Amino acid sequence: MGTDSRAAGALLARASTLHLQTGNLLNWGRLRKKCPSTHSEELRDCIQKTLNEWSSQINPDLVREFPDVLECTVSHAVEKINPDEREEMKVSAKLFIVGSNSSSSTRNAVDMACSVLGVAQLDSVIIASPPIEDGVNLSLEHLQPYWEELENLVQSKKIVAIGTSDLDKTQLEQLYQWAQVKPNSNQVNLASCCVMPPDLTAFAKQFDIQLLTHNDPKELLSEASFQEALQESIPDIQAHEWVPLWLLRYSVIVKSRGIIKSKGYILQAKRRGS
Repeated sequence: MGTDSRAAGALLARASTLHLQTGNLLNWGRLRKKCPSTHSEELRDCIQKTLNEWSSQINPDLVREFPDVLECTVSHAVEKINPDEREEMKVSAKLFIVGSNSSSSTRNAVDMACSVLGVAQLDSVIIASPPIEDGVNLSLEHLQPYWEELENLVQSKKIVAIGTSDLDKTQLEQLYQWAQVKPNSNQVNLASCCVMPPDLTAFAKQFDIQLLTHNDPKELLSEASFQEALQESIPDIQAHEWVPLWLLRYSVIVKSRGIIKSKGYILQAKRRGS
């Protein structure tokens, strides 16, 4: 087993929190050559490549310090937005709550995205439906704590607009009537409905809510798939101890041309019992 893997394993054994950021995937030549067939495959590939690259570049000083929070990133792929070009860019994000029941995950994710991209504000954040138990239907109560945190972030000017994903007409209407900051968009998965439901379309048109489409799976990152990626990249760790809390996918688009300048993933994981 390589020294790189042992150093990474030693750090992960002592840390309580892992922050992983892929940097701009457009800077990853190897990822461009191989086109993953699904978002889940792309994400897992990104996690493994980031872990491999990070573990091969660990500073010896880091091993002596054993930080509680590990920042796992690929230095050559990190790309902050030039402040002079900020007005020309639209910075969008989609937040997936994975293993956290804390609404503070929302603020942590947005703060980290702003820091990674070197911006004070995100133009839009869409929140995927939070995980719920099998057999339980998503209700307003499930969404409320996360939405309240998003509203706080809008009021503190960290986000301009906020949206939802996979809400039907009834769920969207309930959220709209309750919310102080109204959703400005709702993503619909066309894999589950080839045509936009007429009642949802009518409601969205009445209240000026943009209906968007997406093709994300219901579970983009599971606890098991994260642990498998971790174990494969760094064999000498107790991967089952690590739980992903949230995942944020961002994109930076040049407004005038509609081209993607940057895209990437950021995630936070916690070690059980730490």
